[in-house]
Amino acid sequence: MNAILTQSPAPGKHLLRFCGDLVSFSLSVPAEMEGTAFVRTNLGHAHITRREIIRQVEYNEPLLGRDWFDIPMKAVGPGRFEAVLALTEVGHFEAKCLFIPAGRPEPLWPPGNNTVINSEPADTCCGNIIYNAFIRQFGPYKTMARAEAGPVDTIKTLDHAGYTVIPPSGTFRDLIAELDFILNRLGCRILQLLPIHPTPTTYARMGRYGSPYASLSFTAVDAALAVFDPSATPVEQFLELVDGVHARHGKVIIDIAINHTGWAASLHESHPQWLARNEKGEIEAPGAWGVVWEDLTRLDYSHKDMWAYMADVFLTWCRRGVDGFRCDAGYMVPVPAWRYIIAKVREQFPDTVFFLEGLGGKISVTRELLSQGNFNWTYSELFQNYERNQIEWYLPETIEVSAGEGITVHFAETHDNPRLAATSLTYARMRTALCALLAPHGAFGFANGVEWFAAEKINVHEPCALNWGAEENQVDAIARLNVILKTHPAFGPSVDLSLIGRGQGNFIALLRDHRNSGRTVIIVANLDCSATVTAQWHRSHASFAGNSAVDLLTTENIPLQSSDSQTSGIDLAPGQVRCLTSPDDPWLAQSHLDPGVIPPRVIRQRLRAKALEAMAVFSTELTMEPDAAAEILTADPSDFCRRLNRESDASRVVNWQFPSDLRRQVMIPPGHFILFRADHPFRIRIIENGRIRATEQSLNDKNDRPFILLAPLKAQNGHKLLTVEITRHTPQGSVHNTGTLLFLADGLDARVRTSFSRNDCHRMPLLALDTNGRGAMMRVHADWWNLRSRYDALLAANLNPDFPEDRRILLTRCRAWVVFQGYSADVNLDCLARFGFDFQKGAWWRYRIPTGQGEHIVLQITLSMADDAANTVRLTARRLARIEAQQELDDSKPVTLIIRPDIEDRNFHFTTKAFTGPEQSWPKAVSAGTDGLTFAPCPDYGLTMRIDSGRFVSEPEWYYMVHRSLEAERGLDPDSDLFGPGYFTCELRGGAHVTLTARAQTGRAVSESSPEVPAFTVWTPDEGGLSLEQALNSALEHYVVRRGSFRTVIAGYPWFLDWGRDTLIVVRGLVAAGQIETVKAVLLQFARFEADGTLPNMIRGRDAGNRDTSDAPLWFFTACADLVAAEGHDHFLESDCNGRTVRQVLADMATSIMTGTPNGIIMDPASGLLFSPAHFTWMDTNFPAGTPRQGYPIEIQALWFAALKFLSRVHQEKRRWQDLADKVQAGIQALFWNPEAGYLADCRHAVPGQSALLAEPDDALRPNQLLALTLGAVSDPEIRRSVLKACGELLVPGAIRSLADRPVRMPLEIRHQGQLLNDPWRPYWGRYSGDEDTRRKPAYHNGTAWTWLFPSFCEAWLDCYGPAEKATARSWLSSSLLLINSGCVGHVPEIVDGDAPHTQRGCDAQAWGVSELLRVWKKLDSA
Repeated sequence: MNAILTQSPAPGKHLLRFCGDLVSFSLSVPAEMEGTAFVRTNLGHAHITRREIIRQVEYNEPLLGRDWFDIPMKAVGPGRFEAVLALTEVGHFEAKCLFIPAGRPEPLWPPGNNTVINSEPADTCCGNIIYNAFIRQFGPYKTMARAEAGPVDTIKTLDHAGYTVIPPSGTFRDLIAELDFILNRLGCRILQLLPIHPTPTTYARMGRYGSPYASLSFTAVDAALAVFDPSATPVEQFLELVDGVHARHGKVIIDIAINHTGWAASLHESHPQWLARNEKGEIEAPGAWGVVWEDLTRLDYSHKDMWAYMADVFLTWCRRGVDGFRCDAGYMVPVPAWRYIIAKVREQFPDTVFFLEGLGGKISVTRELLSQGNFNWTYSELFQNYERNQIEWYLPETIEVSAGEGITVHFAETHDNPRLAATSLTYARMRTALCALLAPHGAFGFANGVEWFAAEKINVHEPCALNWGAEENQVDAIARLNVILKTHPAFGPSVDLSLIGRGQGNFIALLRDHRNSGRTVIIVANLDCSATVTAQWHRSHASFAGNSAVDLLTTENIPLQSSDSQTSGIDLAPGQVRCLTSPDDPWLAQSHLDPGVIPPRVIRQRLRAKALEAMAVFSTELTMEPDAAAEILTADPSDFCRRLNRESDASRVVNWQFPSDLRRQVMIPPGHFILFRADHPFRIRIIENGRIRATEQSLNDKNDRPFILLAPLKAQNGHKLLTVEITRHTPQGSVHNTGTLLFLADGLDARVRTSFSRNDCHRMPLLALDTNGRGAMMRVHADWWNLRSRYDALLAANLNPDFPEDRRILLTRCRAWVVFQGYSADVNLDCLARFGFDFQKGAWWRYRIPTGQGEHIVLQITLSMADDAANTVRLTARRLARIEAQQELDDSKPVTLIIRPDIEDRNFHFTTKAFTGPEQSWPKAVSAGTDGLTFAPCPDYGLTMRIDSGRFVSEPEWYYMVHRSLEAERGLDPDSDLFGPGYFTCELRGGAHVTLTARAQTGRAVSESSPEVPAFTVWTPDEGGLSLEQALNSALEHYVVRRGSFRTVIAGYPWFLDWGRDTLIVVRGLVAAGQIETVKAVLLQFARFEADGTLPNMIRGRDAGNRDTSDAPLWFFTACADLVAAEGHDHFLESDCNGRTVRQVLADMATSIMTGTPNGIIMDPASGLLFSPAHFTWMDTNFPAGTPRQGYPIEIQALWFAALKFLSRVHQEKRRWQDLADKVQAGIQALFWNPEAGYLADCRHAVPGQSALLAEPDDALRPNQLLALTLGAVSDPEIRRSVLKACGELLVPGAIRSLADRPVRMPLEIRHQGQLLNDPWRPYWGRYSGDEDTRRKPAYHNGTAWTWLFPSFCEAWLDCYGPAEKATARSWLSSSLLLINSGCVGHVPEIVDGDAPHTQRGCDAQAWGVSELLRVWKKLDSA
């Protein structure tokens, strides 16, 4: 049955193809047979193939073929099936068709072996022209015809005396000086270096220099090849050479011979077992052609650990920028070793070229190494075949190898052979042209000096001359050859080569037939340099028009001879070579191309490969023809990806722009491309823990702008911060920069950590927060002895029992010691095992404290704040019971615990200076008892501390100038004094605990009686973490506090109280959390504050007079709208607010805003937009004015639109409000949209009384415009997509920049006391640190990244692109975990630096950051 199946390409056939190609498979079965057909292949799964090869060697795992999959074939007619497969990866692949008849489980297979596809890097499809350089020759002998060795007699005397005489050598920088000549003037694309490793210079030295193949270290550079330069090591000078080659669009290949080392190599010392030894124990020397290389030592590849070592050698050079390797005598290393080494290298550097030097080995081994071993290229032996019969015997198999296994490279001359010019110049010209024009895929090489007719043989051990600059040369001839190889289609891919010579004579005739175009070229060469010959071929092989041809080498018109009707020919002078094409060949019109041109086919092939790679990300089907896809790709890479996305209109491309994004951790959601752009050609590497995850070089778009479209990397668990290295090749030289990329997880299992290791606490400035629902707080670091800020306190009390008014620090810290048998150990970070927190039960520490004799105890300390109005903090120390086999102190043996409190009496914004009075007054204010103390610095309040078991010892101490590092960063006074009244002491046995309670008392004279201590409940910390939603719900409760009989929200800890704007934004999160009654209490509180269209901006105790806010009243509308939507009815709007319903309050507020509020907010009647006075938005920095935004800010208009839409639904004058909403929406689109920039103006700047129609729009890219999307003020899909794309450059992990890092056309001046602080034309400020007025305020809203507005981007993304892009929005949103799990644990900070590494700044815990994250997270969950 199998015999009735026919497959094309035929089973067993080997194909050499390139990334960017398509391979078409067809299968024919009898027409009457019904069934389905597949191609079974490992194409497209190179990473799996490599992993299996690697794991087989490293873990002895079997090869299980996990890389094989079935690809459906399409029925194209009765009994005929087809499948077109795209080549997007480099490697050795196999495939075979199969047919499954209907009703039968077993497939039918066409007879024969698998079809083999060897897929090569796209940029090796043509023009693979190699310049083989021996760096030593670029020294003082370079320009000589023959090397002059210097004072011969003296040298001989020194030799005889045993001295080493080493002539001066050429250096990397000498070669760099000639790169323009080699790569641009000659047109070579590849610089191949003879070995550059250190070699023996004394013992076992061959010749003057020592053999370059006698390597002493495979990863080192011979210092003799570098100049002495204190600023650059030899390796760094080699890197200069690599950069120079890459800047000229070339490649670097270095020569490594890993089958042997030189004598006394470093491996002899580190791994002597790897040396091959004979029966006598003598180290073996390798050899070939009957010659033994006695200065070398053979390596024994039966040691598989050496395979891994050698793979690391190659990887080291790849990391240094090397593009490929000539593997000298590669056949002497087993094929399985090469498979492993190459797989290991290609895991990180998939386009690396492995070039086999197999001269002296069997052709069967060469073919196996190319195919199974995955080598790319091999040496041809054309250079040592001279006569026609020799070449016609040798060349067909070479052509066959190049068509199926790997490219054979025709070298005109190598370092192993006599110089061509030593025979004659005519001979040199002929052999050079012959090897070039016969080369498959333009794979032609020559040794340095061929172009100058150098005649002195290259002796790698001795100084040799290059004849550089000789007047008679073949520079122009080689440049012409290279132009042909790089640009003519007959010398690229899809070309059939065949020998077509007829008749007698010592000549070669070869046909090059380009299958795609039908264009043919005939190469004829007279191999005889002393006689003329007539070269003949069958007329059918030439498609030339008329009876003449054009010589591509000279552009001469050559008449063709015809001895009969079947034969054509031409006469050739001695040693003459012609490259004949038809006179109508289109290439002749462009034959004047510069030799340094990048082969157009290479550019096209790379674009095809990139387009196919992108298509493969979105679908297994080929959705576009590759050339057409490449055209669309170059027009707009992002739009190309958007077209491929069948699920939504999103492109799934993240933009990365040089240089601004070097200062940003750019986030990459799973499944997303990265579009890198820079101002010059460039290369990038993505690095994870030293491992290369991706490496690419730029392409050019249709506007000649360099770009790299990096395909999505494999998804991973957890967010990963990777390094991006970018090398730009500018006219001034190559420039290296480093940035960071944050590859995001999907966020499905977003967890908030509640437990942290000792290393975490050393690595991150972790701290915990607890509150009491009344405005007080406990703020303590994982290193609880350490005070980093003046706001650190175990008890910062709110002394007003009715509403949040202030915070007074009374208990700053406690320090503790454990004493056993007179041995004292600090209870601090040094012995910390774990730190954690619980939202309800406070913070906890677990310490392993040494007690001597190799034993320790485990002490767990918890700190929590009671949820009441009494400002109470409780510290519990519990000695955990002994666990067997843990070398813990026996439970029966008590230890002494000492706890020393440090106290203060100050406003939390200030510092303590003992010399100003406390030094005398505070000790007198302490009353000590046996179980505690009372500290009464003022008649109205005080601090009591009591221990439930143990005693208090009075021992007053002052601690002066305690440094607070965060205040130093903020430009504030960093030093404060602490008073220690004494210490508490108690004994603890295993399983026992002690509780210390501290309470702030207010009102009457502070009582000395012990405060009532709640009963202690033993609890074990939960170290498993919480879901993000659970954590945010719990965190949000810490901000909601009582204000009389109502509720309000603390804007943030440690320093904010309740703010109008912040509270009303937080209400939206409370609605999402289901805290409806709390929401109503807050809204009713603020409804009572409403007056003439205004609400309080900041509330200080009972003072709500600060109403300098244009957005707080509008957020009230949005909060009410969210509540009504959540409840499904508007009953709340009928609630009473001092004689008005909430509905009336809303209508009155809108009416007052329209006619004008007392503080200057007013509607522009012409546009319906709202005028906002300076500093009235959330970007309200003043003194100095950082973001005045006077006029018509975009988010105010969005909120106004949303307010009007809400009124149109809930107020009786629906039509009135709807008409006005429509007018506002039209005004926003007409007046704010900037089509040239692709985003909305942030503000139309105006003076009071000026219409929005006459206001001046800015071009500052800020995130405020996102609210225009999320609140529905902008509905046009194209504008929404464009705004999101623009705002993407503002994103940082967990936050969004307040201003883009780009120049502006409307300057923003920030002045302080008349001094200009910033660059008005580039006002972005990426660091929020230093003095408040001159450093922090200018940055606060001009680059600093904010957490509260970040979720709005994710919300807008979902709204714009729909549920298909929910995963992307969730992934971005989950980046907030990096902040939640690294600062004030469980909470969201206020701000982070706009610049990487985006250090947390401002308030450690910010209410609207938590609430907005929770609100949008829940919205995504329900989408």
